[in-house]
Amino acid sequence: MSQHQESKVKIGIAPIGWTNDDMPELGQEITFEQCISEMALAGFTGTEVGNKYPRDPQVLKKALELRNLEIASAWFSAFLTTKPFQETEVAFIKHRDFLYEMGAKVIVVSEQGHSIQGKMDAPLFDAKPVFTDEEWKRLTVGLNKLGSLAQEKGMNIVFHHHMGTGVQTTEEVDRLMEMTDPELVHLLFDTGHLFFSGADPLVVLERYRPRIKHVHLKDVRLDVAEKVKQEKLSFLQAVKEGVFTVPGDGDFDFAPVFKRLSETDYEGWMLVEAEQDPAKANPLEYAIMAREYIKKASGI
Repeated sequence: MSQHQESKVKIGIAPIGWTNDDMPELGQEITFEQCISEMALAGFTGTEVGNKYPRDPQVLKKALELRNLEIASAWFSAFLTTKPFQETEVAFIKHRDFLYEMGAKVIVVSEQGHSIQGKMDAPLFDAKPVFTDEEWKRLTVGLNKLGSLAQEKGMNIVFHHHMGTGVQTTEEVDRLMEMTDPELVHLLFDTGHLFFSGADPLVVLERYRPRIKHVHLKDVRLDVAEKVKQEKLSFLQAVKEGVFTVPGDGDFDFAPVFKRLSETDYEGWMLVEAEQDPAKANPLEYAIMAREYIKKASGI
């Protein structure tokens, strides 16, 4: 990647490899300080917000500045398909203002109406939610409104397509992109969630590159993904089995992704997000492995 672009792209890592928000028992003994110290030690300059992070912006800023880290974004659960818009709006504004304080430029939004990602026994592929036309309308109209609210603060929303939700497949991403305003709703491109869903991430990258303003780098172990389908495992069981891992450790080829992002002058964060059981996959060891692989494969 060119020198110019290198300065425009930042490399971060999510805390989910240390402690899991959906399954707090994974990594529950790991403190916030250990987590962010190891991120810095592994060579990352940014992070997303986990459930152990202090919510007081001054406290959080100080802890991060000591380690030369910044907040890239944080996950927001929307319930646009199942609850009155007002409820999502109130929670979103609070979330937006916190991230604005922290200097983040994008807000990760995921639609959690009907989601099965947090259900331990719901088979991931068989019980996947499918939205009705009416729900699609509520979702996309609502997202346009959230996009406007974000832009009041000079920020953008990036939609996170996600396993176990109503926006998981390429077709569903297409529908979401088609029904939302390209000026208001942007896309979070997550290699792992697309690859696991059976999609070709490069197709989505190619199709929506101008709307992609945030990237999650996640690898997939295909043998585990196959087992998840065969044994009808849930999303959480899949994570525990090790379906996800850091870039370079699974079966996805990241080279074309880095190449395409480079050619199109991507600006923004690329974050490693690879939830595993920290008892099986030492977070620091895997973070270092990820950082070295990204440097080798992308030059950043």
